[in-house]
Formats: sequence, structure tokens, C-alpha cells
Amino acid sequence: MMQTSRPTKQVPTELQSPQAKLVYLYLSTHGSATITELQENLGMKKLSLYGILKTLREEGLVGQRTDEYVLT
Repeated sequence: MMQTSRPTKQVPTELQSPQAKLVYLYLSTHGSATITELQENLGMKKLSLYGILKTLREEGLVGQRTDEYVLT
């Protein structure tokens, strides 16, 4: 049986927080997500997610369009 290889997702080296890395990887594999989707799928509190997403936006890694967050 032949296995197909998937491209690996690279996490930016400036991300130190495991939670920030998790949010980044989630967005890189799903394309976009609302805060509620992130909360439900990652099992994180919204308050934590808002802080993480703010940091990712300030670092230019994540953008926001309406109520969805996307990688830039």
C-alpha cells in the first residue's frame, strides 16, 4: 500500500505559546474560523482566544474579516 505524503504545516518561529501555535495550525488547516468555532473545536475559553488572536493580529499572522479569522 502506497502512502501519500501531506505537506507539513510550518509554524512561524516567533510563536512561543502552545495555544497560539494550536490556533495558528487550526486556521492553517481550516482556512478560517469564528471565535465560537475555535472555542468548540479547540476546547479553549473565548477570553483566552481573544488574547491569542489579538497577539497573532499584531504580529501580522492573522487577519479578521467580519466575524472570521484567517491567516494573512
